[in-house]
Amino acid sequence: MKRTTLSLLATAAALAAVTGVAVVAGPSQDGTAAPRTGTARMPVQHTSALCPAPTSSEVGETTYTAYAPGGGRGETKPADLLPAADAKKGDKGAKPVLSLKAPGKPVTATTDRSDAPALIGSADGALAPGWTVQQTTTIAAGSGRGLQGLTCTAPDTSFWFPGVATAKGRQDYVHLTNPDATTAAVVDLELYGKDGRVAAPTGEGVTVPPRSTVPVLLTTLPESSDGTEGDLTLHVAARSGRVGAAVQSNDDKQGGDWLSASDAGAGAVLPGIPADATSVRLVAFAPGSDDADLSLKLAGPSGSIRPAGHEALHVKSGMTASAELGAVTKGEPGSLLLTSEDGVPFTAGLRVTRGKGDKQETAFIPAVRPITTRGTVADAREKGTTLSLTAPEKDAQVKVVSSAGSEGGAPASRTYTVKGGTTLTVEPPKPEGGKGVWAVGVEKVSGGPVHASRMLTLPKDGVPAFTVQPLPDDRSTVEVPTVRQDLSAVTR
Repeated sequence: MKRTTLSLLATAAALAAVTGVAVVAGPSQDGTAAPRTGTARMPVQHTSALCPAPTSSEVGETTYTAYAPGGGRGETKPADLLPAADAKKGDKGAKPVLSLKAPGKPVTATTDRSDAPALIGSADGALAPGWTVQQTTTIAAGSGRGLQGLTCTAPDTSFWFPGVATAKGRQDYVHLTNPDATTAAVVDLELYGKDGRVAAPTGEGVTVPPRSTVPVLLTTLPESSDGTEGDLTLHVAARSGRVGAAVQSNDDKQGGDWLSASDAGAGAVLPGIPADATSVRLVAFAPGSDDADLSLKLAGPSGSIRPAGHEALHVKSGMTASAELGAVTKGEPGSLLLTSEDGVPFTAGLRVTRGKGDKQETAFIPAVRPITTRGTVADAREKGTTLSLTAPEKDAQVKVVSSAGSEGGAPASRTYTVKGGTTLTVEPPKPEGGKGVWAVGVEKVSGGPVHASRMLTLPKDGVPAFTVQPLPDDRSTVEVPTVRQDLSAVTR
């Protein structure tokens, strides 16, 4: 697969939750400062997203969808996604691929270019809280054919990708994007297999120039054929700077999809295993100095069960462990719940296959953090969109909100109760009179933790093409400590 290094244009990006404004207490009646303790939650003021180059296929088409729920403060400036090809023109000369000018209604753009560049974008002020961008690509034939979807990421310094591979027939690329305008990022790419870290000296000290993206084929990293494995964990660690990272996995026979980074902790919820999954493969990694003994449960529509023969998984420290769970859902949708018995942190992901023979298609489900306030996905369609809502502990109530359509209509909402230990699978309400695509938000109302994902299916020519995107909390607000006036500081 041909990949080129692309320059990237945009303003310097920041993490998804960035800034707030501190509240200052005025003086009391006796002239002393009125102390105010605690913190206040305020909307973020800046959000950024990095979208990797979608495909090099000559028979691929990509749809970008951007959306902001609103609720922020400040001036409403357009949230632009700028193409890498315009990097040398400077900000004023760049023409956005996509420009969102108001909250509440998504905007879309499509391209069938095989050399479509990586994109970088940012949202400020009223558009910043919850701003999200989705890229969805259909590939008609060849390696990776099917449906590939990704929620564009914010820059960070560390990413875990359990489930990558360097096996024959797989082409896994990690796309590294540096949004900084002046400083290069330096990144280490670490691979871990069943026997520990794989010797991969070419993955050390990878330089990502300013405003650029670098795709790295994982099969080029191991220094010997011993590093050719079907179940690996990739750690992207930035020595300097911050990058966006995502892995595109293309299989010669089983389609492909994007891998989003997986959360790490002493527990994990992997939501959204489809009812008709023919194969579910679990890949887990323990990054610390202790082994992790994982307890497995499957949360289905009516409760949680321990899958027969796969009740537990032992993960050695610094090593990748895997388990083929087969058709674990047995005709019902579900989510996998993992718990480390001794509280040892781990990271995990699922490779899910639908279909049989030469009509197979693959998607990946990462461990996803719970929704504390709201999670949003930008691309929902009239057919083939389902939400998986999992309450791993106690009952929870959520409100599912569908935005207006990109071509009109009015928002719609519905409230659901998710029983503890179950997965509720629903079709989000359609916008009233809505046309085009729309966004779906899941808002926490009450009860225990809720984890969510969205599955989009676009079957074609007998291939059950699908993609699954997690809905983590959008972190649209940030805690800001309250402060008080202390004029004595000027006399010290």
